Amino acid sequence: MTQRIGKFELRNVLGEGASSTVYLALDTFSGQHVALKVLKPEAIPDPELEKTRTSQFLNEASLAGKLNHPHIAAILEAAVDQNSGYIAIEYVPGGDLSQYTLPEHLLPVDDAIEIAFKCCSALNYAFRQGIVHRDIKPANIMVVSSTNIKVSDFGAAYLLKVKETHAIDIGSPLYMSPEQVLNRPLDHHSDMFALGVVLYELVTGQRPFVAESLDALFAKILNEDPIPPSALRKEIGLDVDRVLLQMLRKTPESRYPTWADLALDLADIGRLSTYKRGIPDIEKFGVLRKVALLERLNDAELWELVHAGHWIRIPAQTMIVREGDAGQSLFFIGSGQVKVTKQGRLLNVLAAGEYVGEMAYIKAGAIPRQATVESISDVLIAEFKPATLQRTSTNCQLQLTLALTDLLVDRLALADERMARGAG
Repeated sequence: MTQRIGKFELRNVLGEGASSTVYLALDTFSGQHVALKVLKPEAIPDPELEKTRTSQFLNEASLAGKLNHPHIAAILEAAVDQNSGYIAIEYVPGGDLSQYTLPEHLLPVDDAIEIAFKCCSALNYAFRQGIVHRDIKPANIMVVSSTNIKVSDFGAAYLLKVKETHAIDIGSPLYMSPEQVLNRPLDHHSDMFALGVVLYELVTGQRPFVAESLDALFAKILNEDPIPPSALRKEIGLDVDRVLLQMLRKTPESRYPTWADLALDLADIGRLSTYKRGIPDIEKFGVLRKVALLERLNDAELWELVHAGHWIRIPAQTMIVREGDAGQSLFFIGSGQVKVTKQGRLLNVLAAGEYVGEMAYIKAGAIPRQATVESISDVLIAEFKPATLQRTSTNCQLQLTLALTDLLVDRLALADERMARGAG
């Protein structure tokens, strides 16, 4: 295929829908591959434009540049006129979650929980932008690698700030919430229900609601409770049952109040096997969210730090930083305690949520460490090297630097006050 649309060189077809075709395309300006969704010519003159799936294309195009989150496939740009239209979307080459819903290809339960946790973060971000996805399903959750995912396809999205959004033929029946089936007003609880269906399918290899006809399917969604997942897969614990069945409750108000509440529960059950599997991203995010220094960073920026850090568990009485050694890294303490000494004299004991190495980071160069840092107990440490942090977004770097500078000024002021008292 050698066709071009503007600066995009079409390579091959990735998929096709009622109103558009998705191509793998090369952005000849940037050299990056994108998923290029192209509106079909026959859809353009449809007199029912605002009441068909063509309107979903326009809906998604309107979101170009507005969803900047590490677990959302970025809508890079869009162009729509009376004769044509395309949307350039971040290309994710690892396929979608459908591949992991087959009984013979199921992920470990903890991996599925971590994926759901990341979806919570993405959908919470979208909801705070006034967006309800309305079509959460495995095919719309793309796999970057391992448990790193990106939610995609916001064509069916309900824009809360828009007075009217048509609901005709929107959503996938197998993943619809009861309120969606009844064509009632939707909020984030509808996406929460759909994500519950996805998670159920990921951990069991079965859907919670199955029927031979659409009417029978909708009747089950409205009236029947699903089989507890633990009855279908022996390694599923009762905590997973509890969370999933709450996500799948029939009324919105009986599900989790917010995405944050759901994410917290997922994080709790995801930690159960931490020492068996290393350090999952779900735990890393929770660690950074509790660091007071990082309060000014939003969820998207925290996820950048999750992926930028080198995370390690170290046993008690292990040297982390040695006085006099050159170093540039900034360290956050995720759990446990460390002691800070200078020339053998104890200066401080630091615990979870605190940090060391801010001077080297602010000066942006390898300088001699001013003190020794050693673990007192088992410790979870996140190390951030300047070269890695430079690959995060400009705002993430700026907010981190400002926070460190503010706290350094406070520490210096406190030291001056103590010296003045001592001199007096």
